[in-house]
Amino acid sequence: MATMTGGEALIAALAAHGVDTIFGIPGTHNLSAYAAMKRHGIRHISPRHEQGAGYAADGYARSSGRPGVCLTTTGPAILNAASAALQAYSDSVPVLFVSPGMPLRHPGRGNGLLHEVKDQSGAMAAILGRSHRVTSVAEIPLAVAQAWTDLTGGRPRPVHLEIPLDLLEERAEVTVVDPVPATTCTPAPESVTAGAAACAGARRPVLVVGGGARRAGAEVIALAEAVGAPILATSNGKGIVPEDHPLFVGAGLQHRCVLDLMDDSDLVIAVGTEFAPSDWWIGLPDLSGKVLRIDVDPAGIVTNVVPAVPVVGDAAVALRALRAELDRPAPAGAAQRAAQWRDRHRQAARAEGEPWLPIVSAIAEALPRDAIVAADSAMACYYGALSNLPLHRPGAFLYPTGAGTLGFGLPAGIGAKIADPDAAVLVLQGDGGTMFTVAELAAAAELGIALPVVVVDNGGYGEIRNEMADRGEPVHAVALGRPDFPALARSLGCHGVRAADPAELTGAVKAALEADRPTLIHVREESRAARGMA
Repeated sequence: MATMTGGEALIAALAAHGVDTIFGIPGTHNLSAYAAMKRHGIRHISPRHEQGAGYAADGYARSSGRPGVCLTTTGPAILNAASAALQAYSDSVPVLFVSPGMPLRHPGRGNGLLHEVKDQSGAMAAILGRSHRVTSVAEIPLAVAQAWTDLTGGRPRPVHLEIPLDLLEERAEVTVVDPVPATTCTPAPESVTAGAAACAGARRPVLVVGGGARRAGAEVIALAEAVGAPILATSNGKGIVPEDHPLFVGAGLQHRCVLDLMDDSDLVIAVGTEFAPSDWWIGLPDLSGKVLRIDVDPAGIVTNVVPAVPVVGDAAVALRALRAELDRPAPAGAAQRAAQWRDRHRQAARAEGEPWLPIVSAIAEALPRDAIVAADSAMACYYGALSNLPLHRPGAFLYPTGAGTLGFGLPAGIGAKIADPDAAVLVLQGDGGTMFTVAELAAAAELGIALPVVVVDNGGYGEIRNEMADRGEPVHAVALGRPDFPALARSLGCHGVRAADPAELTGAVKAALEADRPTLIHVREESRAARGMA
């Protein structure tokens, strides 16, 4: 046991769980935690807004596979991070959000204390489903250990930890709790046997890989090769299987040909995916009676699609068990079947992403094979890059799928670069989303990281402009003018350039990957939305 403040108890507990980086902003109520960081070997990254801190912790977690940590102060600070918490929740990303809260003996109806919120923990619990408010200094290390089991066991989702601000300053005897050994969810043997039988009987299988298989890429490929299944990836599954694998069809499930492939298949093997409408934009086909679903979440495994064969367990463990029970040669012609569907998917992707193909192709030419792309909820990303930019490593495509927040790309890219400093990380976003978190260019400049930030400009909220026009209603409130993005970047300590054509864009990205600081690269988009804005 050691005597320490609640703030140091928090930092000591995080350090004991392997945390070496925290994203956040200091405030009046969390200074005791900041006082202890250097003593415990923790590096602090200072985004310019708490929402950016949350997205950066999210990007750190997605790219590294380790939980990210976001530390804010009370009230408006943690509420600023709430959108990031929602995004992490919707995409099953392990981020620990920590904030002070009102004192233990604070009046129930309030008295106007600085940053007062009536029920801050309740507000975060409404978003995340769980928020733990501790009630003593001695409880803090235990609360961190419990939170860590939620972050690293089963389906990874964010957690909020609230520490009353008086406890952060109070001193008490504390025992730091060692990390609880991680457990792996092993599927029931009978479900594995049923799954193997379904695979053995399939003649035209297909495999859909989602973000829940991020640590099971080799196992996904092994099963797909064993049963001869073409492979599709969701947006969060993009990169888990290298996109030049002979069985890989494509990333992005929003194309008509994907529904046709589902109809053509007699078994759909779904690994770590929700079958969420945010992936299946045009709706799900009838999958009755032909889904083998592998998921670590017992409740999630019957959400959106009820499988014929449910296998509840860790993706890698379940896939290895299925592969071990299979004893038959793969169907002949699997690679040819995958190639046919790959051609159809590529045609659909190119047609949908046609306005952004020159930009995407120029970026692809500049990126190394193991690059990471942090994308925003922008047309250039979900129409352009999702299905047309090949990526080849798990966690290579950081994209805000479920909540669909704007402003995610830049801070998420910063988090990814902090997690893997040697990786080539590129940010891709639109002009509208850029303005949500543009201040994080200053944070990136301060870090001195080589980070290309490609801003694809159509003059405003292009998707919403098109929806208004398609509804036959007045188009308004969507044009954002023409900010001088390169000058803005330079004013915040970054390089700022314009690329007038694909060759210039390729050269600019290559140079930015070797630069002494971030580089904003401004590109004009030629699209229906851009013409409408003009």
